[in-house]
Amino acid sequence: MTSKAKLALGVTTALVAFAAATVAPEAAAHAGKKVHKHIKKVTPTYQTTETHTSSFSHSNSSNAKVDALESQLQAMQSEIRSLRAASGRPTIDPDTAKVQELDQWMQSTKEHKEHHKGGKDNMVFFRGGYGYNLDKRGGTLDPTAANGVGALNGSISNRDSWYFGAGFDFGINDNLFGMMQGTEVLAELMFDYKQLGERKANGITPAVGKIAGIPGVNTQTATVNALSLAASPKIKFLKGHDFRPWLIPAGFELTIISPPSDAITVLNPGMMFGAGADYKIWKDVYAGADVRWHQAFDNLDGVNTNGVTAGGYLGLGF
Repeated sequence: MTSKAKLALGVTTALVAFAAATVAPEAAAHAGKKVHKHIKKVTPTYQTTETHTSSFSHSNSSNAKVDALESQLQAMQSEIRSLRAASGRPTIDPDTAKVQELDQWMQSTKEHKEHHKGGKDNMVFFRGGYGYNLDKRGGTLDPTAANGVGALNGSISNRDSWYFGAGFDFGINDNLFGMMQGTEVLAELMFDYKQLGERKANGITPAVGKIAGIPGVNTQTATVNALSLAASPKIKFLKGHDFRPWLIPAGFELTIISPPSDAITVLNPGMMFGAGADYKIWKDVYAGADVRWHQAFDNLDGVNTNGVTAGGYLGLGF
C-alpha cells in the first residue's frame, strides 16, 4: 500500500471514530430520558426505609398470589385432563338410564313369559293302574243264614284290583304362599273306579234255595267294586320346567262300596296321601305316574277299604 492510501485510510478512520463519539452520548442521554420518564409514570420513587419495607412486603404478597394462581392453574389443568379422558366414555343421562332399566325389565318379563309359554296352571288328567287292598274286602253273608237253615256264602277275599279314573288340578298359588319360589299349590278333585272281581255265590242262589227248601231266585253274579271321590291339596314343584314332581300331604276321600256290607252300608269316609311326577311330552300334553295310599277312618261294618293304588296318567293343561 502506498503512503497516500495509508493516509486516506487513517483520515477516514478518524472521522468515523469522531462521529461515533459524538452521536453515542446523545443517544444514551435520549434513551435515559425515556426510561426515566416511563419509570416516573409507572412506579413512584421511595426514599425511606419504611418505604422499602412496604415494597418488600408487597412483593412477598404478590409472590404468594402468584403461587396461589399457579396452584389453581395446575388444578384446572388437571381437571381439563380428566375431562378429556372422560370425554371418550359415553355419558348416560339419568332419564336414559331409567328407560334402559325399564326396557331390560320388560325384556326379562317377555323372556320369562316365552319360557313358560304353553305351560298352564290347570290340568285335566285320566289315570289308571293297579290297586291292592291291605285286608280282605269283606262281603255279605247269605241271608238265609239268619234262620239257621241257610248256607254261609263267606266273605269276599279279593285283594287285587284294577282301577281307572280322572281328575282336575286347579292352580291356587305359584310360590307356596310366599315361602318357596317356583312351588305351586293346587286343588285336586279326583274320582276313580276300582274293581276287585266277581262274587258268583251271591244271596239266595238255587243251590242255597234247594237246601233251604225255598226257590233260588238269584242267579246273578255280584261285581265287587268301589267308587272313590277325593278332594286334596297338591304341592307341585319346579314350576316352568318340563319335569315336575308333586305330593299330596293329606286329602279327604269318600269310598262307595258294592256289594254293600252285611249291615247294608255303602259309604266309607277316609283320607288319601299321594306322590308322583309328570313330564311335558309335547306342548300342553303331560305324561305322569303316581302312587296313593287310601286310609279309611274305620272299617265299614266288616268291610275294609284300606289299600294302595299305583299307575300312570295322561294330562292336558288348560
